[in-house]
Amino acid sequence: MVRDIGRRRLPPYVSYRTFLNFIERLQQGIPSRIDRSYWSDRLSGSTGTQLMSAMRFLGLIDSSGRPTSQLKQLVLARGAQRTEVLRQLASQAFGFLQQASFDPQTATYAQLEETFHDTFELTDSVCRKCVKFFVSLASDAGVPLSPFILRRVRSVRAETGTKPAVKRRGLKEKKNSIVPQNLEEVPEEISWDKMLVAKFPTFDPSWSDEVKLGWLETFGELKFPTFNPTWSDEVKLKWLEAFNKLRERHTPKGTS
Repeated sequence: MVRDIGRRRLPPYVSYRTFLNFIERLQQGIPSRIDRSYWSDRLSGSTGTQLMSAMRFLGLIDSSGRPTSQLKQLVLARGAQRTEVLRQLASQAFGFLQQASFDPQTATYAQLEETFHDTFELTDSVCRKCVKFFVSLASDAGVPLSPFILRRVRSVRAETGTKPAVKRRGLKEKKNSIVPQNLEEVPEEISWDKMLVAKFPTFDPSWSDEVKLGWLETFGELKFPTFNPTWSDEVKLKWLEAFNKLRERHTPKGTS
């Protein structure tokens, strides 16, 4: 276990992107001591403290904040040389994984978390951040990780990722608009035309003329199967019936 003047040193749990950005900034010049007066104009107090803790854990600065030869190598390194410096840092700083008989090429994500947690007695939230930093560093350093770990990392990113909302032209958000349902939540007995309408906000007479026009324009763009003369008579009748129901249900009075 890594210790610093009798106090246990925790693995990096700062954002790996913050770490990389800081290393890039040092390419402009490395100060004789990296202290709060140097980084406070770019980082918040908590983020800066986490970053300095990470730098000490990785052996890039000493307990007084003075840069080590490894930090200078990392800042100046490029390409394959930079990858090699990162690999050496990962091997030295995370040597506890080898001591725990941890095989990064066959271990599962849960085993990786358990090793961090048991070695440093971390809380769950800090443990997840430590593991995330290590996986990012290992990837940059060319350290092979098991497909079980990488698959889990990709899964977590997909679960927490967000996509920008797509807004229809001419429409404004309203609290009483219909919220689209996931297909799994739609009852099996619901008709397809009702399912289609459920995805569309209900017409509100109190809207402005601009919003009303936008609603009508967008409603006309809803995907409805094009009538096909080759269909059977039964399908043609069903199509006409569904189309009329759809139009009658959501065409405001006084409009054509």
